[in-house]
Amino acid sequence: MGGVLRAESVWVETFTGLRIERFARLVKVVKERGGNGPGGGRPWCLPLADRVLLVAVYYRTNLTMRQLAPLFGISPATVCRVIHRLRPLLALEPAPRPVADVDRLWIVDGTLIPVRDRTVGASSRNYRFSANVQVIIDA
Repeated sequence: MGGVLRAESVWVETFTGLRIERFARLVKVVKERGGNGPGGGRPWCLPLADRVLLVAVYYRTNLTMRQLAPLFGISPATVCRVIHRLRPLLALEPAPRPVADVDRLWIVDGTLIPVRDRTVGASSRNYRFSANVQVIIDA
């Protein structure tokens, strides 16, 4: 079963919004950072450029792994493995840290996430074990 999407100019520019030269630079950076893996083991079913395209399409389009699998001609499990392996390698350069400013507006939200592991959770009023998760973002 072959996939539709390949790292060709028309697909790269359409689905990632990157010019092919910029995409080639991204593939080069991912390769230098070890995107092909340490060697040994089972080989990847897609070339590196196609795997980088897959991750870029995943982030750009918000398609699910089940939807991406037939587009690239691979299984959803392989899509998951590719994304988890390459996503930390995709940043071209780290984002600058924001300067502390007292006039900033911060949004804080919290929720209880149900957990099965009783060592990390606490019993709540509804008699379910859950973990308290707090999130803070810059508005």
